[in-house]
Amino acid sequence: MEPTKVPSEGGLNVTLTIRLLMHGKEVGSIIGKKGETVKKMREESGARINISEGNCPERIVTITGPTDTIFKAFAMIAYKFEEDINSSMSNSPATSKPPVTLRLVVPASQCGSLIGKGGSKIKEMRESTGAQVQVAGDMLPNSTERAVTISGTPEAIIQCVKQICVVMLESPPKGATIPYRPKPASTPVIFSGGQAYTIQGQYAIPHPDQLTKLHQLAMQQTPFTPLGQTTPAFPGLDASPPASTHELTIPNDLIGCIIGRQGTKINEIRQMSGAQIKIANAIEGSSERQITITGTPANISLAQYLINARLTSEVTGMGTL
Repeated sequence: MEPTKVPSEGGLNVTLTIRLLMHGKEVGSIIGKKGETVKKMREESGARINISEGNCPERIVTITGPTDTIFKAFAMIAYKFEEDINSSMSNSPATSKPPVTLRLVVPASQCGSLIGKGGSKIKEMRESTGAQVQVAGDMLPNSTERAVTISGTPEAIIQCVKQICVVMLESPPKGATIPYRPKPASTPVIFSGGQAYTIQGQYAIPHPDQLTKLHQLAMQQTPFTPLGQTTPAFPGLDASPPASTHELTIPNDLIGCIIGRQGTKINEIRQMSGAQIKIANAIEGSSERQITITGTPANISLAQYLINARLTSEVTGMGTL
């Protein structure tokens, strides 16, 4: 029997899975027109490349295969991103070229080994590859994984990924890993007292900053009392955001799950959201029904969320997935 190779030889040909976190635009670049780019990457690298479901601002790209195929796939992605930077640079007056940046998603239990005692391992990686490596301090939402950001030239990134793979093989994750799953862009947001909340199950969870920023933008659009005037302790109705109206179209065959038995569901949605909801009568020859939601932007977004949640549970519960 030939001796088994030790991982530090770097030529170890073990099957490994590396997960990358990408923005929609980056994913678009990797997929290419009609999926041609990703098809070419799969064929030329020999690695399996899977891309998580759409409609999220962030997507997970999973690369699986023997280590040498993973390095090939990584090289192709890094060079593709460099190409994108070059083409965007040709249109802009900026002279300094930004580095290529990739974000890996790594189980938190392996991050300690990547960082090393007193940061020794990560420092050694930076020095030997010339790439910048940063391990996020916090875990990604609802997971036990952390983002590891690598930036530099494609060559530096490839060397760095090789070293990270060696570390990951030498110290496998401990315990169960809860993988990070990006949230769909349609997660409803409720604004209350200047803080953004998302609804998860029956709870409102304070939402991270970017949504609070969105909220501040939304606030600028509503005619609140100008800052110079002091708002009375019990503001009159004029201080509340104006009611607005939103219309949705729902397929006829799904309208039942929103109305519920004798209107129980729709009444529940009305009560929970505080919005007025009118369902138009069926129009002959049309396969859809119009729903009109009236209320403050927060009421409307909550009503939309509750309606979508009903639809989702109905559609997924019907065994169509």
